[in-house]
Amino acid sequence: MLETNERELILAFETSCDETSVAVVENGNRILSNFVATQIKSHQRFGGVVPEVASRHHIEEITIGIQKALIEAQVTPAELTAVAVTYGPGLVGSLLIGVTAAKTFAFAHELPLIPVNHMAGHIYAARYVEPLVFPLLALLVSGGHTQIVYMKAANEFEIIGDTRDDAAGEAYDKVGRVLGIAYPAGKELDRLAHLGQDTFKFPRAMIHEANYDFSFSGLKSAFINTVHNADQRGETLNRENLAASFQASVVDVLVGKVIAAVQRYPVQQLVLAGGVAANHGLREALSEQLPKVVPNTRLVAAPLALCGDNAAMVGAAAHVALAQGVRADMTLNADPSLEFPWAAGVEA
Repeated sequence: MLETNERELILAFETSCDETSVAVVENGNRILSNFVATQIKSHQRFGGVVPEVASRHHIEEITIGIQKALIEAQVTPAELTAVAVTYGPGLVGSLLIGVTAAKTFAFAHELPLIPVNHMAGHIYAARYVEPLVFPLLALLVSGGHTQIVYMKAANEFEIIGDTRDDAAGEAYDKVGRVLGIAYPAGKELDRLAHLGQDTFKFPRAMIHEANYDFSFSGLKSAFINTVHNADQRGETLNRENLAASFQASVVDVLVGKVIAAVQRYPVQQLVLAGGVAANHGLREALSEQLPKVVPNTRLVAAPLALCGDNAAMVGAAAHVALAQGVRADMTLNADPSLEFPWAAGVEA
């Protein structure tokens, strides 16, 4: 453990998908720098992330990111306490770039290497809002994941609910493609949804089932079929109402499931994190409904700027891991299928 007057500085790497990010984080809750190079424009013409293209961009940006992060933070390698890196889950080629860079930097400067689960990083992004109080529940809604995670204590994660097919973020992108919205579609669909009404009443899959799992494949299919059937009849449907109806279904299911989980697992905090956590409709619904049903549970939403993939969140998670003595050696490898364990008694 660090003495209270000692300055802890972690150089963190995040390259799990299509953002190259390097950050310097002080004492786990202060961002000194957070370099993020996005690849959205490179992937838009394909309608989604192309792994090989993503890997090549990471190679081009990673050393630039290290230099810029250190310069902005006004920190030298000699002042660093440790190096942290996302090693999974994610695209294997992308992960390997970050893992290799972090291992190389740690070896060259004789620094401890801290492995971080990408999803843990999303949860710990909420530390920049307020200290986390355990036990807590986290609703993780990112591109490929929709999960409810129970944390009994710091750095202890148990899944109590997961998506059985398309995650919410994947459904947004697939629906957006049907409406001609460029990848990533979430932000524009959210904007359109606030201009329309839930007139189509799409299904709320699994909302009444006695579990905390999710399914958005049926909603996606219902949306696509509605649009295609209208096209075949020569009808033009209202885009704002389509977006509003789709988002209302997603939000109703997410909010309904996680509030049921909070009622079953009493906690002081519900953390909202991941890329889709930036969705204003979801934030508004949770902010309104959570106090009514479970007034003793406080919503802690990750900062909007830290909902997407970034290295600052990795640094926040690494701060906790460092204090617990978590270390990796030079054999650390990418683990694209890395997962939290399931809670005991909950069927995976």
